[in-house]
Amino acid sequence: MTRTTPPRPLDVEVLFPELAAYRGTTTRLHPRPGSPRASASSVGGPMLWPVDEPWPVCGEAHGRGQGGSPADIHHYQRVLAAARAREQDPGPTEEEQGLLAGVAREHQLPEAPETDPLPMIGLAQLYRRDVPDLPAGPDGCDLLQVFWCPFNTHGPGRHDLKMHLHWRRSRDVGEVLAAAPQSLVVGSEGFVPEPCVLHPEQVVSYPFAGLLPEELCTRLDAWEEAQEEQAARSAGEDATDPVGYQYDLSIPPGWRVGGYASWHKTDPYPMDCQECRTPMRLLLTIDSSEWDGGSGSWKPLEDRGRPTHRYATPTKVIVGRYGELNLFACPTDPDHPHRWSIQ
Repeated sequence: MTRTTPPRPLDVEVLFPELAAYRGTTTRLHPRPGSPRASASSVGGPMLWPVDEPWPVCGEAHGRGQGGSPADIHHYQRVLAAARAREQDPGPTEEEQGLLAGVAREHQLPEAPETDPLPMIGLAQLYRRDVPDLPAGPDGCDLLQVFWCPFNTHGPGRHDLKMHLHWRRSRDVGEVLAAAPQSLVVGSEGFVPEPCVLHPEQVVSYPFAGLLPEELCTRLDAWEEAQEEQAARSAGEDATDPVGYQYDLSIPPGWRVGGYASWHKTDPYPMDCQECRTPMRLLLTIDSSEWDGGSGSWKPLEDRGRPTHRYATPTKVIVGRYGELNLFACPTDPDHPHRWSIQ
C-alpha cells in the first residue's frame, strides 16, 4: 500500500513568495512492519551483504555485558502489538502481562570483554532506484547501508552513538549472507528496529525557520503569533488549530532522505565536513515517530483514523528521548566521514 501525505493546510509561497527560492524536496520513507527482502529497501530488514565480507563491528571499549536480548525485544513488541490490536478488550491480559514481564528482563554476560568485536545492527538499506532524494554514492554505488552500535556509550562523554555507513554497487554482490551476526544483548530496546518495508514518497520541503534570512524569519514568527491569537479568540466557536510553519509547512516528521534538517532542540550550528570544510547536506533522518500531536497534519491519508499510540512508531526505533537523528554527508566526497545531530 502506498502512503500519501495530505496537501498542506495552505500554500506558504502565496503568503511568503520569497520561500520559492528555498523550495526543496525530501523523500518520506513511510516504513511499515512487514517482511522485506535483501533485494529491497527497508528499515531493519535483511542486508544485501556479501557472504565473504566482514560484518561491521564496534571495537570501542564500553560496557556490553548487560542489556536486553534482541530476540526477546522482538517477541515483546509482537505480543504487545497483538494485544493492542484486539477489537474486544484491547490491551495485555493478565497472562500476557506476565509474559511481557518475563521477556523484558535484562540479561547478564559477565564474561563479555570490553573490546570484543560487537556486531553492529543493520538499521536501514536504501536503493537509489527507490528513493528519489538519495544522492549517488562513490564510484557508481547505488545502495546505502546504515548500521549502529546497540549501545550509546561512545565518545568523550560516554553518551554518544557510533554509526557506520556503507555504500556499495548492488550488481556486484554475489552470494548474500543468509543471517546477520547479532549481539547477545543491546543497551535498550530502541536500538532494535522492527523489520519494515518502505513506501517512499517525495514531498516539498522548506528550511528550518532559524536558517532563513532574519527579516523573513521575523515575519514568519509574527504570522504564527497572529494565528495563535486568532485561535484563542475563536475558542469554542468551531475553532481550528493554528497552522505553524515549523510543524505544518516546512519539514515533515518521520524517516526521510534528503531535504532540510530540523534544529528545534539545539538551534542551528555549522555542519561542515571535517575533511574539506564543505557544508554538509542532510542524508538521512531517523525519527522515533512518524507523526505526533504537533505534526498531525503530516499523517498519511491511508493512516487517518488510526490511533497515534498504535501506528505512529512502526520501526520501534527510539532516538534519545523520542527525538530524531539527522545524518549528514559531504557533497564533495561521500567517502568523507559523516556527521550527525540529535534533535
